[in-house]
Amino acid sequence: MTGPYVPPLVDHHCHGVARSGLSAEAFESFLTESDAPAAPGTTFFDTQLGFAVRRWCPPLLGLEPHCPPDEYLRRRHELGPAEATRRLLGAAGIADYLVDTGLTGDLTTPAELAAASGAACHEIVRLEPLAERAADTAGDVPSFLDGLATAVTDAAAGAVGFKSVVGYRHGLDFAPARPEPAEVRSAAGRWLAGRAPGERLADPVLLRHLLWSAADTGLPLQLHTGFGDPDLRLHRCDPLLLTDFVKAVRPTGCTLVLLHGYPYHRNAGYLAAVFPHVYADVGLSLSHTGARAEAVLAETAELTPFGKLLFSTDAYGLPELYVVGAELFRRSLTRLLTGWVEEGAWPARDAERVAAMIAAGNARRVYGTPGESFA
Repeated sequence: MTGPYVPPLVDHHCHGVARSGLSAEAFESFLTESDAPAAPGTTFFDTQLGFAVRRWCPPLLGLEPHCPPDEYLRRRHELGPAEATRRLLGAAGIADYLVDTGLTGDLTTPAELAAASGAACHEIVRLEPLAERAADTAGDVPSFLDGLATAVTDAAAGAVGFKSVVGYRHGLDFAPARPEPAEVRSAAGRWLAGRAPGERLADPVLLRHLLWSAADTGLPLQLHTGFGDPDLRLHRCDPLLLTDFVKAVRPTGCTLVLLHGYPYHRNAGYLAAVFPHVYADVGLSLSHTGARAEAVLAETAELTPFGKLLFSTDAYGLPELYVVGAELFRRSLTRLLTGWVEEGAWPARDAERVAAMIAAGNARRVYGTPGESFA
């Protein structure tokens, strides 16, 4: 495919991959946002994401494109998880991974991901586990709040950004203002008094306190928006619900990065267009829309300023998801920009520049990672 050159990518939002071998059922579980097996008589390979995996990944393991799922999984088992991961990540064309380390499970660390891929890895710290770990060791409210403040400060020293899943834990329709200290102490007391060991944080006051604590560090803050697993309520994850928080947090100088967005990706683009500290991301939207990824990327780029649109895969568990996310992004972006150049809407030199910005440069500028911003 000819068109603008797309440089090695910066995947600004992703996760570790499974260290051990996976059963067919476990593999399929990573092809969906559902928390249940496929309906009887069906398979999650029969989805846009499943078809994309079968198109782009088999050749990297020595098979024909579109080979049957059983053949692909047999070959993957023959190679073993380490070799399959090495081959797949090595072919993804990703130069930097910004890894959200907040998920549990037998997943690779950023250092292990770097070793398997040969790429640079940087950490994104998820906020909610910081509070949960502080609560696990706190004896009272003061020790909890002191421990949490220390945890946020320590995390900021080694990470390139924070992430919040407040959309999952409460919804994006939270009160936008910074909570008062007395309000935080009262909420912490209630939560600690009634908390079972290991219980997740869902208190809206403490979730807001985390957001504002992160904003005060000066690091970028990623916010999950749009679709995900059944733990969220999709109508409460529309990024437009963040409008008042976006306005309130602006004086801190914190950069907000709205992840995924789908099916509200146009709304995320609007916020990025009208607020200087808001950025939009294509994320797992492209992987899950597969053959329709070009249309989704085009819709995201309708309003989003090109210097504020970032690439990511949101890959989790399967190295295949890095390959699919990267391939769909590169091909979709190339087709879009080539079409705009051929019809005379864009000059070719600007298509090259914008492709480099979205692929890598914008992320390097936002997160301060080494490399050229292409602005």
